[in-house]
Amino acid sequence: MNKLLNWLLNPPTDGPKSVLLLRLMAGGVFLSEGILKFVYVNQGVGRFTKIGIPIPAFSANFVACLEIVGGLLLLTGLLTRAIAVPFIIEMVVAILSTKIALYLGTSPLPLPPALPKVGMWAVLHESRSDYAQILTSIFLLINGPGRWSLDALFHNKPLSAPRPVRTGSHALST
Repeated sequence: MNKLLNWLLNPPTDGPKSVLLLRLMAGGVFLSEGILKFVYVNQGVGRFTKIGIPIPAFSANFVACLEIVGGLLLLTGLLTRAIAVPFIIEMVVAILSTKIALYLGTSPLPLPPALPKVGMWAVLHESRSDYAQILTSIFLLINGPGRWSLDALFHNKPLSAPRPVRTGSHALST
């Protein structure tokens, strides 16, 4: 268990600076989607109720808070690997709870406004954001936050200033 915690909390921070772009993309989407769940009932409690998520009010608010806090963590690159794990789980649940019914044509949610409305092509089209979010979260879990991140700043900073080495006759006397 200690190895897993160490792996999650001490990610590599020597990745390319361009990892920032992936963090900005995923973090920005999670943040905005979390806010939308509070602002629009049909994106939060209403949606969770329609798709049959247990305890929809609690679940929607919990997921919204997770997305807001987690989105900010990704944007800043803090605890990147740790937040990637619940985001991967969340995206798997989102795909399973909404896209299977869309494929079968039994979705309680409104169908897409344009063709294709059901079936494989509808699922592929409607899951493009889910797909991008899950793959980006997996990438960040594996590779860490990159150099431009708070994880890198905190892990590469010495915890205390090195003590000066004393030389001369005073160094040996007590």
